[in-house]
Amino acid sequence: MLINYLPILVLLVISTALAAVVIFISTFLGPHRPTPRKLQPYESGMTPLGPAQRRMPIKFYLVAVLFILFDVEIIFLYPWAVGLRGLGYIGFIAIAIFVFVIVVAYMYAWKKKVLEWK
Repeated sequence: MLINYLPILVLLVISTALAAVVIFISTFLGPHRPTPRKLQPYESGMTPLGPAQRRMPIKFYLVAVLFILFDVEIIFLYPWAVGLRGLGYIGFIAIAIFVFVIVVAYMYAWKKKVLEWK
């Protein structure tokens, strides 16, 4: 049974080796002439102001997680829509409960003002 996975293993080994060889060749044979000008941080042609890393408000992460959450939940509606006739009333009731939970979660997020930008 494991012999069926041998081609995948060979492909993984060859691709890893090729990537390592290309990185090795470019590192040791490529031009490397550092100057003070080249070693300076570059930020859109302007001298950088302040630290390179700055603190981001949690609001951005919260909105991103909510977007992914609602997006993934909506993806679950497509298979249901395709197989609606075969599911019957039980499938309809199950998806109605699912949509109800999504709507309640959305209303909760709206009530907590998570989706508002300030």
